[in-house]
Order: sequence, then structure tokens, then C-alpha cells
Amino acid sequence: MVSSPLTISPRKLRSDLYSYSYQNDANTPLVISVLASLIERTMTRNERIAKNCKWALTKDFRSRVFDCHETPDMTIQSYLERIFRYTKAGPSVYVVAYVYIDRFCQANPGFRINARNVHRLLITTIMVASKYVEDTNYRNSYFARVGGLTTNELNNLELEFLFLMGFKLHVNVSVFESYCSHLEREVSIGGGYQIERALRCAEEIKSRQNEERRCNHLARIML
Repeated sequence: MVSSPLTISPRKLRSDLYSYSYQNDANTPLVISVLASLIERTMTRNERIAKNCKWALTKDFRSRVFDCHETPDMTIQSYLERIFRYTKAGPSVYVVAYVYIDRFCQANPGFRINARNVHRLLITTIMVASKYVEDTNYRNSYFARVGGLTTNELNNLELEFLFLMGFKLHVNVSVFESYCSHLEREVSIGGGYQIERALRCAEEIKSRQNEERRCNHLARIML
């Protein structure tokens, strides 16, 4: 099924960030698509650097706690939409999670976001951000089920994340505004076209990977 074009303007994103109400709006917050696009591009850049420079691979042993044994079969967009669908975390939570991801990468320069660690990093940062922003929250066990982890795994990820962050979780108004402005600038480049293109490319790549897995599986059966 062909997805409909995704058109997001900076003004529309800002309105969504500050006035969104999941009680009155069943649509997914626009910030999810923008954040997914940013992370997809970051991963692509990291993969390109890693191919050319072996030293660019994640070296920090402690931050490897976020690595999965197998790469999850879900795009960033789909994963973020799943988290929203089951937690109903507001747009501000995703902005704060974006702040935390940026701080985490700055505090741990040997860490590189890639396909193996991005899902665990996202569910952890969103859960921590939700605790910071929202008045009421689900338990860690619920977030774990939503994110496809065990409760013990997510508890461990949260603890490691907090220590690796130095417990620097406070986000004041000016910092929040600056990250919102960054997201708006992301949208203003190409009027949202780059976001739609990035997400479509991610879906196409994942589809090709799934097809290759099916072919390899059939080949093993026939041998």
C-alpha cells in the first residue's frame, strides 16, 4: 500500500507541539515523523562513517548495553508510532527524549546510533522523558512490553542510561524551545519533502531486507 504524502510545515509542527491533545486528536503527533527522519539520517551517516573508519564504531563497553543480539524487524517510524499508540505520551515527551538522546551522545562520544541499538535507546529515553514530563505514567513493566523487552532488561537499560547521562535530566524552557526550533528547521528544509523521502527509503530498505531473509530461509530449506 502506498503511503500518502507527508506534508509538514514549521508552523504546523509548532502548533502540534504546543496544542496537541490525544483526548481530542486521534492522529499521531507530527514530531514522531520528524524525529524518525532525524534518527534515520543519523544512522545512515554513522553507517557510512563506520564503513570508511573502523575507529568510528561504538567503542564504549558500557553503552553497548543497548545493543540487540538481532536487529529488530521494525522501522524507527513504526516503532515510535507503536510507543505512542500504547502509551499516549504527548509530543513534549518526544522533544525531551530527543534532548536526552543528544545529551547521551555528547556525554558518550564513543557511542554511535545504529540499527542494533536505536530501538532500545528510544524506548529507554521516551520512558525516562515521560517520567519527567507527565504527571502520571505507566510502570516500567508496561513500557517493557510495548518496547518488546523484559522488565529486567528495561530496568537495567534505564539504570545504565541514567549513570551514563550523569543524571542530567532537567530540561528548562529555553532548552526545550531550542530543540523545538531545531525540529522546525528540520521541517523547513524542503517543506517536509525530505522527511517523507527518508521514511519511504527506510521502508523500502526494510522491505528488501525482509525479502532477502525469506529467500535465504527458503534456500536453507531446499538444501
